[in-house]
Amino acid sequence: GSITLNGETIVLPTVEAAIDAGLAYVPEDRKVHGLNLLDNIRGTVVSAKLDKIVHGGLLNFQEEFAAAEHYRKSLRIRSQSVNDGVTQLSGGNQQKVVLGKWLFTDAQVLLLDEPTRGIDVGAKYEIYELINTLVAQGLAVLLISSELPELLGMCDRIYTVCEGRITGNLPREQADQETLMRLMTTTSSAA
Repeated sequence: GSITLNGETIVLPTVEAAIDAGLAYVPEDRKVHGLNLLDNIRGTVVSAKLDKIVHGGLLNFQEEFAAAEHYRKSLRIRSQSVNDGVTQLSGGNQQKVVLGKWLFTDAQVLLLDEPTRGIDVGAKYEIYELINTLVAQGLAVLLISSELPELLGMCDRIYTVCEGRITGNLPREQADQETLMRLMTTTSSAA
């Protein structure tokens, strides 16, 4: 396939190229693919786009701290300080740190893969609020989820996939759990 962003086809040979093009991906398993469990909040938030705070080959610690503190406050990450290790945080707060890391890259498109997996109900609500705020600010969000209520509550348009093929493409108003389940278990395209 191909990827078109802002009317231009883009080629992404590396992760760095994807980040530079404005794409960000929050993985399904934050502990394996989203966080460095040996790091703190401060180091994690800036890790995907260090060139924003490295000048003349030196990391600007004040800018690193300011960026991390900004996301700690704006995302309501519950911690004593940005120096706290990410392993000290709850699952929901770890997920917010991962989101902060990708927001720091100034992404235009945010791909969220199971963004509320393994977090409590209160943290889920906060993540949903954050997603809605980001969309209202003009960020494109692609939400990948196996939770049908989450898709129905958060998405404007829902694509279903079965065995690697798109089997449905529905606006939220035409989607319900029964239709989505049928489309997710059929291999012929219905859209």
